[in-house]
Amino acid sequence: MDYLPWTEKYRPKKLDEVTGQKDIIESLRLFAKAKNMPNLLFAGPPGVGKTTSALALAIELFGEHYRKNFLELNASDERGIGIVRGRIKDFARSVSLDEAPFKIIFLDEADALTTDAQQALRRTMETYSGVTRFILSCNYSSKIIEPLQSRCAIMRFMELKNEDILKMINYVAAKENLKLDEKAIKAIYYISEGDMRKVLTALQGAALHSRHITEKIIYAVSGVGRPEEIKDMITVALDGDFKKARALLGKLMVDYGLSGDDIVVQMYRNVRDSDGIADKLKMRIISSIADANFKIVEGANDRIQLEALLAIITLLGQKQ
Repeated sequence: MDYLPWTEKYRPKKLDEVTGQKDIIESLRLFAKAKNMPNLLFAGPPGVGKTTSALALAIELFGEHYRKNFLELNASDERGIGIVRGRIKDFARSVSLDEAPFKIIFLDEADALTTDAQQALRRTMETYSGVTRFILSCNYSSKIIEPLQSRCAIMRFMELKNEDILKMINYVAAKENLKLDEKAIKAIYYISEGDMRKVLTALQGAALHSRHITEKIIYAVSGVGRPEEIKDMITVALDGDFKKARALLGKLMVDYGLSGDDIVVQMYRNVRDSDGIADKLKMRIISSIADANFKIVEGANDRIQLEALLAIITLLGQKQ
């Protein structure tokens, strides 16, 4: 029996297999062909192929035994200057024994490095530029200091499109003998938000329940409320029925176990994409959602903040 998480089982091994990011993959393919590359900075949201692209590039450069010339580190585990002066420097100073005249250090979540560590990394990049190339991966390039950014070719990864996600769904469904309803596929689009890791995790979780995957199973294993229920709660509040809206909120929090942060994000997505709310009202609601989100993140009570948010939405609806 195969116990691998599907995020690893179906991780592409070649650049040609990477889903989406067409222009970036073409550039990486040219680097592999030339056996030469600059330092790279991969920036973009989670689950869109940054780590996969770095690994696929290493495999194409160094072959199956790429690990002896490829060091992968997660900067969120070791954030300080010690990691740069220790493992990174020791690996960077050694010479590659393969066809490619350099080794690669892949630093995932580089935006978690302290400023001192990033400054030290800048110097290490310069000193060992003849034998080592760096690939830095981050969610927010603004958290990478300017001197590091200027030493890298910046590649911005985008959220995956629905057609890219559908290709993976069809591929996995064929391999695992799964049948998905049309509504289940739409639910995967909704819960994933362009993140392939969420897609594969939801599929694997759903497959443990049934080989026939429905919309209900997808929402159950993903810990996400159905968009219709979020919409109903907001609509009821705008219609002036605060008591009913509060009851719907309680159902989301108690029956589905959703956190305040989860609900706030889904409320934002619903209001943002709604065609039935006037733009002026939409701006006021989104501003209120932002305030509630900030307070929840800072540690305020989820239930109180969400009920206060519904009260504000109810009052805004009565002013229209």
